[in-house]
Amino acid sequence: MRIGILGGGQLGRMLALAGYPLGMTTTVLDPAADPCAAQVCPHIRGEFDDFAALFDLVKTSDFVTYEFENVPVETVRWLADRVPVFPPPRALEVSQDRVTEKKFLESLGIPLPPFQPVETRADFDAALQTIGLPAVLKTRRFGYDGKGQAVLRTPAEAEAAWLKLNGRPLILEGFVTFDRELSLIAVRDRGRAIACYPLIENQHIDGILHRSIAPAQACGEELNERAAEYASRILQELDYVGVLTVEWFQDGPRLIANEIAPRVHNSGHWTIEVAAASQFENHLRAGCGLSLGRTAATGVAAMFNFIGTLPNASDVLTEPHAHFHAYGKADRPGRKVGHVTLRCESAEELQAMLPDWDRRFSRS
Repeated sequence: MRIGILGGGQLGRMLALAGYPLGMTTTVLDPAADPCAAQVCPHIRGEFDDFAALFDLVKTSDFVTYEFENVPVETVRWLADRVPVFPPPRALEVSQDRVTEKKFLESLGIPLPPFQPVETRADFDAALQTIGLPAVLKTRRFGYDGKGQAVLRTPAEAEAAWLKLNGRPLILEGFVTFDRELSLIAVRDRGRAIACYPLIENQHIDGILHRSIAPAQACGEELNERAAEYASRILQELDYVGVLTVEWFQDGPRLIANEIAPRVHNSGHWTIEVAAASQFENHLRAGCGLSLGRTAATGVAAMFNFIGTLPNASDVLTEPHAHFHAYGKADRPGRKVGHVTLRCESAEELQAMLPDWDRRFSRS
């Protein structure tokens, strides 16, 4: 099978690497001259609305997928008229606009924080009156890794956020006082079979994922089943094929949805070493019409992102539990340049290691 990927970043790179053992070939389309995925697979250079480049991708692909959700929906619809595209265009359309996404999740009975769209200053003032403080003001589109959003705790912070973000479509959300952040990675194949990885506990620093622990500890079967049931509603309603990630706030026994990502996800990198089939492999298997691989964790793991600067592999690999991943990117502040996954046999063993590794890679 030949797979075309819109986007040539690290997720595209990991998809390409996952395809090799399965006899799959991949080609990425990306506007950059040297995207990191091009180090491991062919690269078509072109903008995502360059239809000549897109047609070249069609000619080399049995199906097309994407590694991030800011690809133009019109592009994906154009491709879907010529070659199978997974996930489907509607999934991309729903996830690109936070108000559309929230209304979609609300229609499925999935718990959410209160929210209101904001176009004007009058809308903002009315939303503040209805939702109250604290709240979070976000751009409706193109926010990623904490960009385009601000937490509002006081009227002064609300005014400052408005001055910074107004002039584009926004959404005001109620601030969720949560115990922790979780994510669930689910996958649905062409035959409508669904499989879910266990819940993952995530910690962010400055809006960027710092650490994921999987399986999340002290979740229990009921919470995992509830998260999987909510994800299944989304997958079925969208007639989805491929990997979908749902990000959650946990408040005691409650799960409150934050957002969805119609793609493989940073919080699922641990699956490469600690699941029978990684999220990348299962995404490809789903799109190719193959049966899904097992999603159960085969141990416990902590994944740390390397942000801005890549450490020396020799320093990290002094720990025999460590699995080092470099993305082939130049160092740059705020950029994800690699990650390390610690794989242990027990939660107790992992917990004993975490304080030292948190100190080594903390960005606070």
